[in-house]
Amino acid sequence: MARLVYYELIKLFLKKRTYIGFGIVLLIVPLVEVAMMLEGGRFLTMAMRGLSQDFLFFGNLFNGWFVAHQIMNSLWFHIPLLISFVAGDQLAGEATAGTYRLILIRPVSRTRIFIAKYITTLIYTIVFVFFLAGLSVGLAVILLGRGDLIIIFRGILILPEGEVAWRFLAAYLLAAWTMITIASLSFFFSSFVENAIGPIVATMGVLIVFAVISVIPVELFEVPKKFLFTKYLNMWQKMFQDPVPWDEVKTGILFMGTWTVACVLSAWAVFVKKDILS
Repeated sequence: MARLVYYELIKLFLKKRTYIGFGIVLLIVPLVEVAMMLEGGRFLTMAMRGLSQDFLFFGNLFNGWFVAHQIMNSLWFHIPLLISFVAGDQLAGEATAGTYRLILIRPVSRTRIFIAKYITTLIYTIVFVFFLAGLSVGLAVILLGRGDLIIIFRGILILPEGEVAWRFLAAYLLAAWTMITIASLSFFFSSFVENAIGPIVATMGVLIVFAVISVIPVELFEVPKKFLFTKYLNMWQKMFQDPVPWDEVKTGILFMGTWTVACVLSAWAVFVKKDILS
């Protein structure tokens, strides 16, 4: 199995599309962080203008932690699209390239090939999420230094500097867990089609539909809302609440894990019975 995964990783990182997401992140994150540094925190000053008359704020609140948190909030809806570029190509890409028959005539079961491709998808997803984490947090701290983290969301919360690092680590671990669910969904769609564009469109379509249903206050949607994973896509934000609602985090982890397992098992059932015509 290790050898199969190794070969799949080589195939994956020899494809140009694998680096699209990395390239976009490598372009956007430094651009935004340098722009925020040059802007000098005017956004934060304007947001706190009304409070400055009643409260005194000390220390460096416009720091790398604040900028990294803003980056995480701004980019997170776009990350699923970048993840689906690769996850949706894992199975469909073989059909597009006409190599399905070639890989399946080897003395290796379909199940082992399926597992190797899924493990490769997981590795890519985790590497990509933590590449974003390392770049956004690391560069922001280098450019703007450290300090307490101020969070402006339904009020103002200031987290002491000593707590910020572990909260970011936990937040990105939760973010990776949610992106694994997205990757699994795209992987599932990839088992049906012979073109990688299909899984990407289907994945984003599901996300949009689920998101719309989740926010529309219609009684008809109240029951379906309970089964949609989109309500937990931003559960990483709970790591920046004080105190952290650990019960909600545990529920979200189990819920997203259930969706992941369902997608993977469904994809496996399709793949092992699929008629290979290319």
